[in-house]
Amino acid sequence: MVTVAPPDTWSYALRLPHDPRAARVARMTVRAVLNGHGMSELLDVTELLTSELVTNAYRHTKGPASLRLTALDDERLRVGVWGSSSHIPAPFDRPPGDRVPSVLPAPADAEGGRGLLLVQEYASSWGGWPLGDGLLGRGAGKLLWFEVGGGGM
Repeated sequence: MVTVAPPDTWSYALRLPHDPRAARVARMTVRAVLNGHGMSELLDVTELLTSELVTNAYRHTKGPASLRLTALDDERLRVGVWGSSSHIPAPFDRPPGDRVPSVLPAPADAEGGRGLLLVQEYASSWGGWPLGDGLLGRGAGKLLWFEVGGGGM
């Protein structure tokens, strides 16, 4: 009898409406996928960083977003979040993994401003790409991504 081992690589995609609950749905999806693939050791950091990117997509755009989880191998994961804004924020506007110097932490009572520090602290690599022209000359948005796992954290 021939057995087939599941591949080390896989990908899941989720379309998220412009809804304040999108980050929660994204976290639940990350939890289900990583637990299902035996990658629970990456769960906490992946949930946190995914939530940051999806929340930013909601807060800084008026349109939908998309989430893609891709296993690069059995230890590394890439998470991409597409949003309709074409602005690429730091640190995603620098070469992958390049740290932004002199970043001050947000005040303790601030409601935002920690995403940059979290990505730099916990992701092994990150980047962003503008996605060119969309309908009627409007930008097609951007893709922000980060990687975790593989001993790089």
